[in-house]
Amino acid sequence: MSDVALVEKLVNKHRELKKEIAKVIVGQDEVVNQILLSIFSGGHSLLIGVPGLAKTLMVNTISKALGLNFKRIQFTPDLMPSDILGAEILDENRKFKFIKGPIFTNILLADEINRTPPKTQAALLEAMQERAVTVAGHHYKLDLPYFVLATQNPIEQEGTYPLPEAQLDRFMFAINLDYPSFEEEVDVVKSTTSDYVQQVNSLFTAEEILEIQHVIRRIPVPDNVIEYAVRLVGKTRPSSDASDLVKNYVDWGAGPRASQNLIMAAKTHAAVNGKFSPDIEDVQAVSFGILRHRIIKNYKAEAEGISEEDIIRKLF
Repeated sequence: MSDVALVEKLVNKHRELKKEIAKVIVGQDEVVNQILLSIFSGGHSLLIGVPGLAKTLMVNTISKALGLNFKRIQFTPDLMPSDILGAEILDENRKFKFIKGPIFTNILLADEINRTPPKTQAALLEAMQERAVTVAGHHYKLDLPYFVLATQNPIEQEGTYPLPEAQLDRFMFAINLDYPSFEEEVDVVKSTTSDYVQQVNSLFTAEEILEIQHVIRRIPVPDNVIEYAVRLVGKTRPSSDASDLVKNYVDWGAGPRASQNLIMAAKTHAAVNGKFSPDIEDVQAVSFGILRHRIIKNYKAEAEGISEEDIIRKLF
């Protein structure tokens, strides 16, 4: 099948996928869109919102619709790295045997990831970057495709730890979940307090998702779009030629991984909308989710109520 035919197939399957997810998840269209963009781009997503906004249900539903293996880890203050990666034990023959942890799956839900200390959070770093883990000197490859979809409570909440910058940077998207509208909340209450359970159908296989990821990588990008993305990321860094806005309110800007993620996500955004090459509008459409967690504000920004979104909007 040609790349053009594969992109056209993706457009149709993407539409069906969103309908399948909507059977269970009411509203949250933009959140679902960004998670799917992240998955088809081969990236990870961080979902940020207060408890009770169906973050866990959303990830579970998406994994079912994608037909992928799914495991969940509930992050707690006493969770250890071996609880995630697995550990070597002595078997009955007095030989060491490796017992795989829940990280060995296609989609890993790291639930409430910021309720565990950074030492345990760091157990995900190699898996997120290399799609592999090292335990007791042995290197183990993870099954592909592989995604970490993490949920995080707002850091102002009790009993939470801020994620290290190295960990945050490995998430392609940071997605904010807001409260549903009145009408959406009425629909949620109706659907969740009845005895009827919606069945979600699997529309993809692991091989199809890997094929989509390869097709998206082959999509050509004009030089001016790449230069726009790199320039946009460069504007977030408080260097000598930065704007007054960035100098006044930003401690650290986004790194080169942000430029890579902007282009990958722009390619995917173009593909699911039936375009065969991304333009500047595609870069802008994905920039909030990709840049918001990579811009580290200073105390002045916090004091004056300047958000990351305000900064990104002005950089356009």
